[in-house]
Amino acid sequence: MSLKQRLDDDVKAAMRARDRDRLGTLRLITAAIKQREVDERIVLDDAQVLAVLDKMVKQRRESIAQFDAAGRTDLSDKERFELGILQEFLPAALTAAEIDRLIADAITASGAQGARDMGAVMALLRPQVQGRADMSDVSQRVKARLGG
Repeated sequence: MSLKQRLDDDVKAAMRARDRDRLGTLRLITAAIKQREVDERIVLDDAQVLAVLDKMVKQRRESIAQFDAAGRTDLSDKERFELGILQEFLPAALTAAEIDRLIADAITASGAQGARDMGAVMALLRPQVQGRADMSDVSQRVKARLGG
């Protein structure tokens, strides 16, 4: 079952259960997906839907940090709830050891020699870790391995 189909099924289930909070978050997700489809005039596949979800997760994490710093626990709690629902649709997170192994494989496959080859390594890694790891963390690990 595709991610979009899973989302649609969860929207219907939330409507039947009259779970307003969950339904609102699921509708935010479907709206973001449809917005990208309309903007780019394409139908998103699972990898592209994962990219949308990953972006939304990143936004929620940044908002939580800002709301906590401002002492707005009411707003950070809402963002945490939305983050929990978003994470239900993401694949299982990679461990640090798995990320390091993937980075080593990508460096070998691309023949990267230094920091200037980072783009090639990231291009190989992105499809493998999208939605399963924080891309900024992966980028920092790659930079450290390449001596940047």
